[in-house]
Amino acid sequence: MTSEATATPMPFAAAWSLCRREIVRFLRQRNRIIGAIGQPIIFWLLFGTGLTGVFRASGQGGADESFTVYFFPGTLLLIVLFTAIFATISIIEDRNEGFLQSVLVSPVPRWSMVLGKVLGGTILAVGQAMIFLLLGYFVGIHMNAVQLVSIFGILVVAGIGLTSLGFWLAWRMDSTQGFHAVMNLLLMPMWLLSGAFFPIPTNTSSLGQWALSWVMTLNPVTYALGAIRQILHAETAPSFLGGQTTGQFWLPSVGLGVTITIVFAIVMFALACRAAGKTRRGDWI
Repeated sequence: MTSEATATPMPFAAAWSLCRREIVRFLRQRNRIIGAIGQPIIFWLLFGTGLTGVFRASGQGGADESFTVYFFPGTLLLIVLFTAIFATISIIEDRNEGFLQSVLVSPVPRWSMVLGKVLGGTILAVGQAMIFLLLGYFVGIHMNAVQLVSIFGILVVAGIGLTSLGFWLAWRMDSTQGFHAVMNLLLMPMWLLSGAFFPIPTNTSSLGQWALSWVMTLNPVTYALGAIRQILHAETAPSFLGGQTTGQFWLPSVGLGVTITIVFAIVMFALACRAAGKTRRGDWI
């Protein structure tokens, strides 16, 4: 009876231990803190200042909206994306150092290891993103408590999805160099084609615009960003699974954005657990 009672919480206790290890490791490496939040802030300031005139001249921004305000939700997701990259790269380091092999031979299920890694990366990502979110007050982005809680929830789900995606990719990698190459090839275009820089075009008269519209529409990051952008602007979409069309651009509704983001997180976490369940050549001591 006692053994069953102690065995039940073991997977979650192991997951929490791995999660806490990721947080402690991050806090002890100041260069990771600077790189994860410093670079997105620099991007936000440089692009926001340099492209404000072009943004208003194109007619995309409102009378009082600058590119700094428009680019703000994209910077939030960029912080989550960078933290996911830095958090999941520890999988390769743990394998090379022998720590991962010790976890794999333990009696805890492998989904517990995935949960711990994903939770650790998500907590770090959302924590940094929320710090940046508070900086929005200095550029005229005012939010109430409902907006803050709503954005927090979307960032948590998006963080789980992106960190799970990073885990799924890192599990197949043997070197950090190859991991960075794949991340730059996959995750950065996902962010760039999410509406962070420019909205989804509805004018598909040319082949290029048609392809761009479909790629951005199929991109799961698009929906997390669209939901955050509408919440920041205190806008609600006309229907739960619809979208909002403004001029020549389309923006997913809050309901659609939340739904797709949740599905993306569930699918990526399941893929990460499935990948971790398969034994690789380097997983043995």
